[in-house]
Amino acid sequence: MLNNDSAYMIGRRYYIFLMVFLGALSAFGPFITDFYLPTLPSLASIFSTTPSMVQLGLTSSMLGIAVGQLLFGPVSDRYGRRPLLVASLLLFFISTVAIIFSPTIEFFNVCRFLQGLGGSGGIVMSRSVATDCYTGRELAKTLSIVGAINGVAPVVAPLIGGVVANDIGWQGVFFILLAIGGVLLAMCGRFRESLPSDKRSKGNVLNVAGSFISLMRRPLFRMYIVVFGLAYGVLFAYISSATFIVQEHFNFSEMQFSVVFAFNAIGTALGSALTLRFRKMQNAALFSTAGMTLFTALLLFTTLCVESFLIYEALTFMMMFSLGFIFPSVTTLAMSEGRNSVGAASAIVGAVGFVFGGIVSPLVGLGDMMFSSVAVMFVCASLSLVFALFCKRRANLWDSQAG
Repeated sequence: MLNNDSAYMIGRRYYIFLMVFLGALSAFGPFITDFYLPTLPSLASIFSTTPSMVQLGLTSSMLGIAVGQLLFGPVSDRYGRRPLLVASLLLFFISTVAIIFSPTIEFFNVCRFLQGLGGSGGIVMSRSVATDCYTGRELAKTLSIVGAINGVAPVVAPLIGGVVANDIGWQGVFFILLAIGGVLLAMCGRFRESLPSDKRSKGNVLNVAGSFISLMRRPLFRMYIVVFGLAYGVLFAYISSATFIVQEHFNFSEMQFSVVFAFNAIGTALGSALTLRFRKMQNAALFSTAGMTLFTALLLFTTLCVESFLIYEALTFMMMFSLGFIFPSVTTLAMSEGRNSVGAASAIVGAVGFVFGGIVSPLVGLGDMMFSSVAVMFVCASLSLVFALFCKRRANLWDSQAG
């Protein structure tokens, strides 16, 4: 169902622009985290530091994305989507310039936090604007389209990152990120405000932030965001370990890793695009979490018994394919539960995902990375399945009572 109050729904040309724009904004997260992945091993030698210190840059960017969403989401409920989006993109632009000229790894990691903070505005607004304009199955359709576009980002990011890193070094990766930020900032000129003045929250920012409390009192919303966060745990356990496993354990080059990573990202994009095959989003979430649990269990078994890249890659692809279904489905369910405070709901959904990602990323480096990363993915996937089953049972119980 369309939200007829929105001025957005005028013209097919603008609709196409909106889908591309929202998809690009939601892809900010994968670009910030994935784009420089091929350079992680080389950054350790460039800055004369340890792999764990380099991985801390990945964690700091994810924490920045999480904190930024909690800030920009509820504030946008009060002041509108467009002003906050422009402000966040400006912060992203400035922090990326600082990263390019980082003298030390410590300065680099601090700037990565600020870069994540700036990039978070686009991520939280992509969900908020979609929910401003749509409800029900149309919202699920929009988030599936955005999710499919978002799935292309991890395909393009490491491929370009690998090429640029080989040709002009790690700074080239961030020069391209700088250009992307500039393009999105320019696109804001055509972007129309999706939240009219009469639909905005009243009171000061502190009162608006109080909407977090009311949202977290909703049992289904709480469970949905836990499922979403655990899925992000699976994703970032893979992201933070893949470059070391593929390049160092299986002896692939940076470019070969980029191709492998891109191929797996296609699986996620396919899963997102096929989500609407399910009539109910709860069923899509169950399918996704069950698939993740199955394939991470098989991965865990094979890491103990078999030394084969082909088996590792086949199971990883299927795990990423299963993962793709969860983002449109659970996001739709959570945003529908939080429709009265869209910006705050979007902030919580996104922040929980990146907090989980930030927590698991350092864990994959403990001990044997091949085993520890898969073990972390299996634990997160199994827990996500348990919570998805609770969500399904709770939703069915409420439906029967309503009937």
